Amino acid sequence: MNPEKEKEDVCIDEYKKSHQNSLKLHDQALSLFSGNGSTHISRILKPNRPYITHASGSKKWDIDKNEYIDYVMSHGALILGHGHPDVVQAVKDQVDRGVHYGENHELEIQWAQLIQEMMPSAERVEFFPCGNEANMMAIRLGRIFTQKSKILRLEHQFHGWGDELMPPTTPGIPQQQHVTIIPPGNIKKVEEELSKGEYAVLMTEAGGAFMGGKIPMEPEFVRELSVLTQKYGTIWILDEVVTCFRDAPGGWQSVVGVKPDLTILGKCLGGGLGAGAIIGRADIMAAFSPDSPVDRRIPHSGTWNANPLTASAAVAACKLYRDAEIQKKANQIAALLRKKGNRILVNKGISGAFYGRSIVHLYLGSRDFEPEDDSLPPTKDPGKLLNPKNTPTFQRLCIHLLQRGIANMNGWVFVLSAVHSEEDIHKTVEAFTSSIDAMSAEGWF
Repeated sequence: MNPEKEKEDVCIDEYKKSHQNSLKLHDQALSLFSGNGSTHISRILKPNRPYITHASGSKKWDIDKNEYIDYVMSHGALILGHGHPDVVQAVKDQVDRGVHYGENHELEIQWAQLIQEMMPSAERVEFFPCGNEANMMAIRLGRIFTQKSKILRLEHQFHGWGDELMPPTTPGIPQQQHVTIIPPGNIKKVEEELSKGEYAVLMTEAGGAFMGGKIPMEPEFVRELSVLTQKYGTIWILDEVVTCFRDAPGGWQSVVGVKPDLTILGKCLGGGLGAGAIIGRADIMAAFSPDSPVDRRIPHSGTWNANPLTASAAVAACKLYRDAEIQKKANQIAALLRKKGNRILVNKGISGAFYGRSIVHLYLGSRDFEPEDDSLPPTKDPGKLLNPKNTPTFQRLCIHLLQRGIANMNGWVFVLSAVHSEEDIHKTVEAFTSSIDAMSAEGWF
């Protein structure tokens, strides 16, 4: 079957029939949003992703009254699940008091104190509306502190859409002489670059490239980064936008045992509302002080920085993150999905793997070795893990899963939460099995 021939495609026809109201909304969106009617690149899917009306716990429902077990979870921000009662009540109470004062308020202090309690590297805290903005500001902090300009980054790792955060070959970005990108995992190459004494910052994505570790980083490599950046006077920025409070109360850095100079927080930080933060060394973040010398001072404004509504949700959420029970539940249920998913792949004779931590990735491709455990993929080859030839297969899988009540990201990312249940996993496994059988009949496998 030619997957491009949608009019002859039974799967697509069935999807359209069960998503008629979503299709009507999508037709309106096409004349409004340039990204195929979507407002986020991961929501682009042909014919379209469903239009959601409400969500609760591990479920969400669309305008056609279809129910989904949700593995998008606000792109990783909802480790508590949808509508946790403590967070909902905090936001409702705050709406009655006021959504934005344009002044200092106690909640921002409580929020920062909770972060400091959980993350020892947080000598100081600076809030932003999102992780992307925090990453851009962190680069500026590193440059002011070191009085250097160059940035060292690791290939494939994602830090947002700012010019210096994207691959240099991205259209619309001026040629950059001050950004160097090197392959991950090569500690000799890292030292070779840092020893030049030219780099203000080294940026790394916690867990590895994309959503907590599509391409994982080995803990020992990360520990060596800490040593080398100290040795050569480069500021180490650890981007924990995805992993903060998800792997552990102290973030991924507490799991591998490192203390970055600066850490970027996001996603789970806001308890479901948009938020970002830089935490780190007080001497570096002194650039925000009005008492700093003019040539080493950063004026930082932002209408939505630590606004009371976001802070109310964040304080409620951070109180729930502290004892590690939330993270334990999410990791345990994710392990069950990996175990059962891998059993299906073996039974169906499909080469690949489910791997990860509380964010589970699906890999389709040859196995180069058997990993120590199912948190790791069976290959270290980024070309295989990010193989663009698999994109149509994952898009097709995404449609099949949606038809069976499973909503994930791009067909290959499953974001788990503390409220996903064993019953959810059982239904997901059934839907995945049925989807694989249908795709095999269509000629995809």
